[in-house]
Amino acid sequence: MSDPQSDDEKRTDQLTSAPDATEEDAAPRIDVTHREGVTRVDIRDDAAVRPGPGQGDPAAEED
Repeated sequence: MSDPQSDDEKRTDQLTSAPDATEEDAAPRIDVTHREGVTRVDIRDDAAVRPGPGQGDPAAEED
């Protein structure tokens, strides 16, 4: 019987199973904090993929 994987291990396995995938593909993209009954989700500054309009999208130039 094998040891059960943690959620982080399962996530890494899933994100690195595609052909040509690297460990960088499984890098964290968000930080989650819990304080006084409030959950906050922040996009990491070093995340390779971020939400919102991408390069070449005119909406990206509006800000």
